[in-house]
Amino acid sequence: MDRLDFYRKCLQEFLNNYSSYGSKNPDIETQLIFDTVNDRYLLFRTGWDNQRRIHNCIFHFDIKGDKIWIQENNTDIEVDKELEEMGISKKEIVVGFHHPSMREYSEYAVS
Repeated sequence: MDRLDFYRKCLQEFLNNYSSYGSKNPDIETQLIFDTVNDRYLLFRTGWDNQRRIHNCIFHFDIKGDKIWIQENNTDIEVDKELEEMGISKKEIVVGFHHPSMREYSEYAVS
């Protein structure tokens, strides 16, 4: 398995694991979006909570070149740590929701 396929497998496994922690509300749907052509991977929640519309991106990852970009994490889960436990190094992870000028101060890839 090449590195790109390994990244895809890890992201799909990660998102599948967390999709099971869905809403107890039957009117809110959990959506897994695996775009393996463009390498975009999302966990989304959509539906209705009484009169309030729910349309939330929980996690969003992209694979760009030889890096996994964490584009969104709307949880307290330390995604980077879990990816590291799967065998992905810090230098293969870009925290995309941090401003580019701040990335150089982290332990992770700049871009």
